[in-house]
Amino acid sequence: MKKCIILANGRPPEKAAVKFLYEKGYNYLICADGGADAALKLKLNPNVIIGDFDSVLPDTIKRFMDSAEIIQIKRQSDTDVEKALKFAIKNGFEQAVLLGATGDRLDHSFCNLGIVFKYFGKIEIILVSEQSVLTAHEKSVEINSFSGETISFYGVAENTKVTTKGFKYKLADANIFFGGRESTSNITTGKKARLEIKGGKIILIRNFTALKEHDLF
Repeated sequence: MKKCIILANGRPPEKAAVKFLYEKGYNYLICADGGADAALKLKLNPNVIIGDFDSVLPDTIKRFMDSAEIIQIKRQSDTDVEKALKFAIKNGFEQAVLLGATGDRLDHSFCNLGIVFKYFGKIEIILVSEQSVLTAHEKSVEINSFSGETISFYGVAENTKVTTKGFKYKLADANIFFGGRESTSNITTGKKARLEIKGGKIILIRNFTALKEHDLF
């Protein structure tokens, strides 16, 4: 699977998190506009810097001019993160870890969470925000886990129904959706768990450190 990291202009990740991802094969770095500033501070070398360049510092562009592909796209019909995702899709990447997608601006955070669904089926997006790992799923999900892992999941559409197997708090065709009934901090009971999903997609949230410690990332 061809994999990459997309670094957005939100709260920057820890250098150790990026190093771990590099070791797992996510060693192609696409910076979405001001994400290049974070890359510079973290002493990372982007492969590509892409966006409308309304937030990245000019000195950052100059610093990476000879080592990275610089792509300025001025259109405003999509966000810089979307420009980065479209580049990744066009270049055959099948999976992207999205870093720096959340931060001080709640509207930007919501937009980037929505992008996980917007590009569902085009590229697999794993959004990592500090200790949270967020993915989107539909139909059925087989989860490699460990006994006692905390997992939360939320439907988006009001008619989304979920049936669980291998979870402490069992659900049977339960109507799960954001703003209605959620399944926050459910707990797995073994090495395998399963979700059967009807009527829409869900987001699944797990702990980054736990996934690393149990070699599940």
